[in-house]
Amino acid sequence: MSQIILITGASQGIGLAVSEAFADAGWHVVMAARNAENIAAHSTRLGALGVPTDVADPASVDALYAKITETYGRLDAVFNNAGMGTPPIDPGDLSFEHWRQVCSVNLDGAFHIASHAFRMMKSQDPKGGRIINNGSISAHTPRPGSVAYTTTKHAITGLTKCIALDGRPYNIRASQIDIGNAESPMTARMKEGVPQANTTMAIEPVMDVRLVAQTVLSMASLPLEATTLFQTIMAADMPFVGRG
Repeated sequence: MSQIILITGASQGIGLAVSEAFADAGWHVVMAARNAENIAAHSTRLGALGVPTDVADPASVDALYAKITETYGRLDAVFNNAGMGTPPIDPGDLSFEHWRQVCSVNLDGAFHIASHAFRMMKSQDPKGGRIINNGSISAHTPRPGSVAYTTTKHAITGLTKCIALDGRPYNIRASQIDIGNAESPMTARMKEGVPQANTTMAIEPVMDVRLVAQTVLSMASLPLEATTLFQTIMAADMPFVGRG
């Protein structure tokens, strides 16, 4: 029987590439994102279930999971991917409004999605499933001017560890994938030059986003007796090891 995966932030970039990989592999894919037009077009193309969703809005996430329950009655995996950042900005110049906007999507939204998934996986028969959080390599090392994004991504590591621990009695596994410079709309600026820790600007290499998709598929396809707690995939020559 085909397994069911929910993918957030699925209307473009990494989320869309992951949706394509899972659809090609025969999974039932639920695509969620705020852009209703893009979700409708891509889910129709892939034969997926598209649900316009704002992960920062609890009522919107409630409606998403109600639709999953109505359509499939269970959930085998989640790719908790929706996220946003800000242009490079010093901590003293970032407004509280922008801080809260990033936190509401990257952290509150990740919690909303994971909490619902945990509850569903705990109660379904057979119990269990896999929650894969998109941590980013910024969960380990910041870029200049990224206080809101980096803080939320560090917090995702704590969320992942807690789910991994608390999910053990219910066969719920949590993983984190830390991605560096996958080619997508969010990384288009890498080709023009981005701020470096030594105050210079530099062009950074990027990698094919389909490599990320295949990695997520591999993580999700493990039997529940095993797990990948953390995995990093990045453009090999990008400044991460030795950044700064």
